Amino acid sequence: MPSRSVAPDLLPEPLRHPDGTHAARAAARAAELAADLGTLPEWDLSDLYSGIDAPDFRDDLARAEADCRSFAQRYAGKVAEIAAGSGASARLAEVVRSYEAIEELLGKLMSYAGLVYSGDTTDERRAKFYGDTRERLTNASGDLLFFALELNRVDDAVMDAAMAEGPLAHYAPWIEDLRREKPFQLEDRIEKLFLEKSVTANAAWDRLFNETIAALRFPVQGEQLTLEPTLNKLQDPDGAVRKDAAGALSEVLRANLRVFTLITNTLAKDKEISDRWRGFKDVADARHLANRVEPEVVAALVEAVQAAYPRLSHRYYRLKAKWFGVESLPYWDRNAPLPRVEQRTIPWAEARDTVLDAYHAFSPRMAGIARDFFERRWIDAPTRPGKAPGAFAHPTVPSVHPYVLVNYQGKPRDVMTLAHELGHGVHQVLAGPNGALMAPTPLTLAETASVFGEMLTFRRLLSATRDATQRRAMLAAKVEDMINTVVRQIAFYAFERKVHLARQQGELTAEQINALWISVQAESLGPAIALDGGYEPFWAYIPHFIHSPFYVYAYAFGDCLVNSLYGVYAEAEEGFVERYFALLSAGGSKPYGELLKPFGLDASDPSFWQIGLGMIEGMIAELEAMEGQG
Repeated sequence: MPSRSVAPDLLPEPLRHPDGTHAARAAARAAELAADLGTLPEWDLSDLYSGIDAPDFRDDLARAEADCRSFAQRYAGKVAEIAAGSGASARLAEVVRSYEAIEELLGKLMSYAGLVYSGDTTDERRAKFYGDTRERLTNASGDLLFFALELNRVDDAVMDAAMAEGPLAHYAPWIEDLRREKPFQLEDRIEKLFLEKSVTANAAWDRLFNETIAALRFPVQGEQLTLEPTLNKLQDPDGAVRKDAAGALSEVLRANLRVFTLITNTLAKDKEISDRWRGFKDVADARHLANRVEPEVVAALVEAVQAAYPRLSHRYYRLKAKWFGVESLPYWDRNAPLPRVEQRTIPWAEARDTVLDAYHAFSPRMAGIARDFFERRWIDAPTRPGKAPGAFAHPTVPSVHPYVLVNYQGKPRDVMTLAHELGHGVHQVLAGPNGALMAPTPLTLAETASVFGEMLTFRRLLSATRDATQRRAMLAAKVEDMINTVVRQIAFYAFERKVHLARQQGELTAEQINALWISVQAESLGPAIALDGGYEPFWAYIPHFIHSPFYVYAYAFGDCLVNSLYGVYAEAEEGFVERYFALLSAGGSKPYGELLKPFGLDASDPSFWQIGLGMIEGMIAELEAMEGQG
């Protein structure tokens, strides 16, 4: 296993302060925060498996390997014959159902291993369990590769006839999605090589990133913090704390840039090799294909957001700098709470009730699904050393249920994050009945329910707030969240494009990547945010660049889409809730364009993006009109 590099001058606090004063102070602060938050839930993964050494996991893993081998023995080389024979619809549907059952089992096993690993990525036993499971399942999946490849080699007319009626019609959306991959699929042995080599290629570099990030410690105000609490300090009411946290982030990330630069260079090259072999022309084409979105639609989104930088982020941060009484804000104050606004820690129980009440006001059914996450221990909320940073909702498999991970620390943004991830969870529950092959939602719609859940929660809180100062603070926080979701993510997308295109000319140094990062950040944030003094290496901790190249534009896509959806909802159109649930319940069984038609929305129209951007602009104008009220 690669070493986890930590600079010699950033050793754990007790080694630098033998008297234990700082450790005692940190422990006292942690205890105080824990008391304020109340009891935070930890997930119960026994609905998947009872333990990493449990017989049920061991037996299912062996069964999955055997089922994969058996499937290949029965059907490899025979798909075209089955499709051309009599009763093709029923016979092919039977084969697809067998394939789907195996995919469900593989997904259940890998989901469990991934969730266990997320709980503590620094634990060697968990890391070994995750690595061994992934390796065995990757090898087993190699026996299934032939099926999608052979399906795509069946003549289109023959397949159309088989899908036209009968049992196979149910799987038509999945088969149509497979067909989109046809121009980019390779010969069977090469596909198998790509799959098997992924364990020692991109998957290994992903894991190195995870374990390196989890092992880092950032010295802030006498405490040695992991990444998530350090990032949380950038929202502290005390400017000195924010500055110290930013300095710690900069110092520790810079000390580890050698490994992050190597990871970035290697993964960019790995992707370039794959793209070249498959015939993708643009660095982001593979992501667009996976998202089932046309490149020109993404280009229109990117162009619209970049053109709006001066009206959105530049304008807002200029206003925020004015509130702080300065010409420009240092980068560590970008997400600072507003001055002279009371800050408090929000207990977990209050966060839970806030989100559930907002969901219930929209739909009791939506709240009922979300409530299960709390009552059935499907959420892991505490911040722990080694725990994966950030937040996610993992759908696992349709036969079980999703799980949500957050790092809850009682900030208003943490409440919004909870609302966001529960939106994902509700979406995943509703899409589950489509089955393992058609439940997954393309990223074009994957962020819809999550961002909509945030918007519901925000609007409910805002409507209940009468104090002008608090209203301004809430509105400002929402604008910042929307800027982070739209402007920042499009800037991230632009950064990724620059990195991947530059990597085609040769390896990039850390300073070259730093320069690309600063260039896109300066353009997107504007002159009211000062980026000097240590912001250069902040690209290194963002996991999306590593785990899901070019994923980030999906957040902007989802936010703008939800702004438009919410506008339809605000008009109180009859039947909106039913149409909304139909959209979520479709999962991946329908293309996004078809799902948006009932709402009168068309994302292929370039003017569509102006609707969502206009909502953000309107909120900034509302804040400007509040000048003098707070």
